[in-house]
Amino acid sequence: MRGVDPLVVGIDGSESSLEAVDWAADEATRHRAPLHLVHAAALPGVGHGDLIALASHRARQRTDAPVSSEALPGDAVAELVDMSRRARILVLGARGADGRAEVTLGSVAVKVTERSACPVVVVRGAAQHRNVRFGNIVVGVEYGEGSDPAVDFGLREASVRRCALAAVYAWNPLTGTPPESPPPFWYALEAHRRSPAQVLKDALRGAEECYPDVVVNCHVAEEPARKALLRAAEGADLLVVGIGRRDGPFGLRLGLIDSLLLERSPCPVAVVPRHSPWARRSAVGVQGAA
Repeated sequence: MRGVDPLVVGIDGSESSLEAVDWAADEATRHRAPLHLVHAAALPGVGHGDLIALASHRARQRTDAPVSSEALPGDAVAELVDMSRRARILVLGARGADGRAEVTLGSVAVKVTERSACPVVVVRGAAQHRNVRFGNIVVGVEYGEGSDPAVDFGLREASVRRCALAAVYAWNPLTGTPPESPPPFWYALEAHRRSPAQVLKDALRGAEECYPDVVVNCHVAEEPARKALLRAAEGADLLVVGIGRRDGPFGLRLGLIDSLLLERSPCPVAVVPRHSPWARRSAVGVQGAA
């Protein structure tokens, strides 16, 4: 596994973070990648050593991959974002140690997802969705090239898991545009040139050819993207979406659709940065693990 970027898991002692450890341990086995557990807090509690020991023991019960851990005396968001620059995937629980209802996404998860340099997986949903029982991954496809990293991530996950990939493209039949995204001025003209099915096919071209072992099922939905993706996720082990760049010092931006998916998805959600060095690093890691 030399040269393979690790999966990094943020732990805080909550049951949700331990579910994230379980998910990440299984993922480390699938990708033959090391697993690194991180507990970060400005004022670490007396029991942080026990917390790390518990999480490490739980991880080693599920994977033969190398497991390491560390406690960092710093802001959790800043430390995890820094870790994301050297991670294959960053894995977080859907709620924090304060015990709030799962429908309310933890503030750390939101901030880290917006600023991470690598894909972030927020582990949520019932056990049947977390334990790869459906044999299906869903990826949300957007117009143009913005969703390419998400498509590539979804295909790679489907290949490793030996399961199918459902590619979902939602559009508005009245305008030819994605229902929840304000289109650029040229969008209406382009929509008349390419059918929604062609847009979806074009988005998959190239990446799909790199994974000939994956069965891809294409779905065009004439409804809001959040509804189409949440419905598709009911029969999925993982939902994959892209996140776009915004101007300013705070990195990326979780839009309305992304936030709703993270809060309401019945299965784990992977949020993939559209513009990051992840794709190149991950490809190298896959070759090294083969």
